[in-house]
Amino acid sequence: MKGPGLFSDIGKKAKDLLSKDYTYDQKLTISTASASGLGLTSTAVKKGGLYSLDVSSVYKYKNTTVDVKVDTESNISTTLTVLDALPCTKLVTSVKLPDYNSGKVELQYFHENATFATVVGTKPSPVIDLSGTVGAQGVAFGAEAGYDTATGKFTKYTAAIGVTKPDYHAAFILADKGDTIKVSGVYHLDEKQKASAVAELTRRLSTNQNTLTVGGLYTVDSQTAVKARLNNNGTLAALLQHELKPKSLLTISGEFDTKALDRPPKFGLALALKP
Repeated sequence: MKGPGLFSDIGKKAKDLLSKDYTYDQKLTISTASASGLGLTSTAVKKGGLYSLDVSSVYKYKNTTVDVKVDTESNISTTLTVLDALPCTKLVTSVKLPDYNSGKVELQYFHENATFATVVGTKPSPVIDLSGTVGAQGVAFGAEAGYDTATGKFTKYTAAIGVTKPDYHAAFILADKGDTIKVSGVYHLDEKQKASAVAELTRRLSTNQNTLTVGGLYTVDSQTAVKARLNNNGTLAALLQHELKPKSLLTISGEFDTKALDRPPKFGLALALKP
């Protein structure tokens, strides 16, 4: 989609580098796809002593995608995505059964210099979320607000500024109704982006609390990458991801508290197999 991107894209580069793919459970994912456009994915997760399993199917036809997921708790999640239902738009509808009030309808509009999104719940007195982003030449200004029609009050409002250039990404976000300030940045150390450094500073004004997290990504070769992060509370995490074969990934991650070395570290293993 064209334009400056959705509001949720501001700061996403730093967020993904610091949190994406880190897992401290045992997870196995197996995906298959047919020539007709039907894809099946089975995911088994062991968290502590508990096991969970879900099966999802994705069917794509022209500009429409239907995603249905069933889990071990008998929840059925359905998502329908339609591209260009109207010019330059994306329509997403979702519902999770048996909770009929969980349904949502989202409409996204993409323009060359602006992007807007509206999310409305399907219950009688829904929460309405509105967001918009305007920008050009790698600079984006965005705002987001949530309004509860049942209480007549705002549930959230957020403002953000993002800068995207070939060698770095930066974001300034004012969230939690003005109570939280978040500044983040990603810098690519080489032209091929094999090595990147990231930093994120979060300050909560009501508690006068600061959280600083730094991290990095290094691509060893075309199949292997390593990531690490450390925050000012002394929590150190690292991740190794290796592509066993095209589209099949093995991810090993761990985390421990450098200020409490007597505590056992956390370890996670995720294996995603695709044909």
